[in-house]
Amino acid sequence: MLAIDTATTFDSQSAGGLLTSALRERAADQHYLKLNGLAKSFGKTQVFAEIEAEIARGEFITLLGPSGCGKSTLLRAIAGLNDVDAGQIIVDGHDITSLPPQRRGIGMVFQHYALFPNMRVAENVAFGLRMKKVRPEERERRVSEVLRLVELTDQAQRFPHQLSGGQRQRVALARALVVEPQILLLDEPLSALDARIRRHLRDQIRDIQKSLGLTTLFVTHDQEEALLLSDRIFLMHQGRILQQGNAESLYTRPVDATAAGFMGHYNLIGRELARPLLGYESDSPRVALRPEALYLQPDTSPQGQQDEYANFPTQPLPDNAGPGCPGVIRRHQLLGNIVRYEVDCQGLRLNVDVLNRSARQLLPRHLRVMLHADLDEVQALGGNETAATSQVSHG
Repeated sequence: MLAIDTATTFDSQSAGGLLTSALRERAADQHYLKLNGLAKSFGKTQVFAEIEAEIARGEFITLLGPSGCGKSTLLRAIAGLNDVDAGQIIVDGHDITSLPPQRRGIGMVFQHYALFPNMRVAENVAFGLRMKKVRPEERERRVSEVLRLVELTDQAQRFPHQLSGGQRQRVALARALVVEPQILLLDEPLSALDARIRRHLRDQIRDIQKSLGLTTLFVTHDQEEALLLSDRIFLMHQGRILQQGNAESLYTRPVDATAAGFMGHYNLIGRELARPLLGYESDSPRVALRPEALYLQPDTSPQGQQDEYANFPTQPLPDNAGPGCPGVIRRHQLLGNIVRYEVDCQGLRLNVDVLNRSARQLLPRHLRVMLHADLDEVQALGGNETAATSQVSHG
C-alpha cells in the first residue's frame, strides 16, 4: 500500500489520479510501437503475414533472418514506403498505417546510403530539414549538432565520393537523425562495409541510440550483429516471426530446428541417437546441442591409447556430463580464439568448439577421443518437427 501524507496539498483522489496517469504513461512506453496483424503480398507471393509485435519506447529491436524472409519489406512498410494489405501500425497510441512517409515521424537509413552525389555532406544532412522548411539558423544548428554526434564535423564540406564507405553511412545516419524522428529504421546499414569499419560503426550506432533513447529497428542477416546490438531479436522465417526474445534466449533456447540452424552451429540429433550417444532421454523428435556444450577427453581405451598425444587440452567436465561416446577427429577449423573440431561419433558428425589456447594443443586428424555432452544444455526442439533424422547444422 502507498502511504499518502495528509499534509500534502492534494487529496487522495488527486493522488490516485496522478498514480493512474503515471501507470498509464508507463504502459504506453512499453507498447510504444505496435504491429497488429500486418500482412503484405506482391501479386500471388506472400512476403509476410500475421506480424504481431509490441516494442517499448527506446528499445533496440533487430529483425534477423535469411534473405527473402520479409524483414526489409516489413521495415519499409513501417516507414510507409510500402503499403500493407492488412493490419495496423500504431505509434504512441496513434494509427499511422495510412499516413504518408513524411508524416510518420520515422527516419530511415538504407543499405546503400542513398546520398545526393552533387551535394556536400552538410547539404545532404540538411535536406530533410529544408523539405520541412526549417529556418536556416535552426537548420544550421541541428546539422552542426548531428555531425558532431557522428564524428563528421571536419567532413561537412566534402562530397560523398570523397568519403569512405563508413563515412558515407554515417552521413546517411546523420540525415535520418537530424529530423528528430520518433523511430529510427536501419536496413542492413553495415553489410557493404569491411569488418573493421563495420565493428566500429556498429558500436557507434548503439551508443548514439542509447544516448538519444531512440526506438530503433535494425535489419540484418548477421547473427553476431543481432546478438551484440539488440535489446530483443525478432527471428523471421518465411514471412513470419518465428521466435522473439533477448540474445541469450534465442541463442540458448531455440524453439525449433530452423531457429537452431540460423542462430548457431548447433548439432541437431535425432531422438533415436540422443540416448545412446548423449545419455539424454527426449520425447521430441530432435534435440539441439551447441558446439561449446560438448567436451573432448582422451580416449583411454586400448584402441585410444595407441594414439599417443601429449598436449591434449584439459577440459574439466561439467557436473551433469553425459557418458562418454568414442569418436574420431575428422578435421578442424581455426576461428580466431575458437577451434571447431568435427568429430565422427559412431557415424554422426558433431561440431565441438574448444578455446584456442595454444597452437601446440591443436588436436590432429584421426585422433581417437571421448565425447561428453553437458546434459543441462541439451535443448529439446518443439514446433513442427517432422523428421527424426540427425545432422550437424551449419548455421
